[in-house]
Amino acid sequence: MKRDIIKIDEELCNGCGQCVPACHECALQVIDGKVRLVSELMCDGLGDCIGNCPEGAITIETREAGSYRDNPHNGGGCPGSRPVMIDKADKPDTDTLTDQPSELKHWPVQMHLINPNSPCFWGADLLLAADCVAFSTGNFHSRYLKGKSLAIACPKLDHNTDIYVEKLIAMIDEAKVNTITVMMMEVPCCGGLLQMVKTAASAASRKVRVKQMITGISGMILREDWL
Repeated sequence: MKRDIIKIDEELCNGCGQCVPACHECALQVIDGKVRLVSELMCDGLGDCIGNCPEGAITIETREAGSYRDNPHNGGGCPGSRPVMIDKADKPDTDTLTDQPSELKHWPVQMHLINPNSPCFWGADLLLAADCVAFSTGNFHSRYLKGKSLAIACPKLDHNTDIYVEKLIAMIDEAKVNTITVMMMEVPCCGGLLQMVKTAASAASRKVRVKQMITGISGMILREDWL
């Protein structure tokens, strides 16, 4: 099948590896002094790696490439795109429980839309959550959002995310947020969210405590620690 996929010019590539962490699918590796596409199935053609190449060695072309259906997991090499059935048969029936109130106390929440100097962030404990987290975690509002100000983002699908780092710096230095909790899914592409916060925290003049929380696709918290 034909689809968009990256092309690496080996003559231009100097093997610096700056593009490797930008690939959320882990499709790039430095091998023998050059960056290589290790699997066509793991390349989704979004091209996040292109802007991180200082030599302009990466482009996107439309060509014959392996079909995602050729992968036994039927979702390509990316765990974030792989279909998974989650067995909830043994879970207790919650239909009779009363509705839980929303703990959201401000609007908007998407990183492109928020004003980092909004009063809702002044001295607040910020919860920066990946888009999928609230849908995966049953008690998201009552346990994790309560008492916090919220911002959401998707490091893989959102565009122009450099502005996110700028806004996070403003939240730290100007809004003086108290803490930042980064809540993300276990899939590799979510790691970009934590990287944005680390970059902002390093560039900011104030110091702020950062916690990472990793949510499994079944809704369980797999990891929770202060950095």
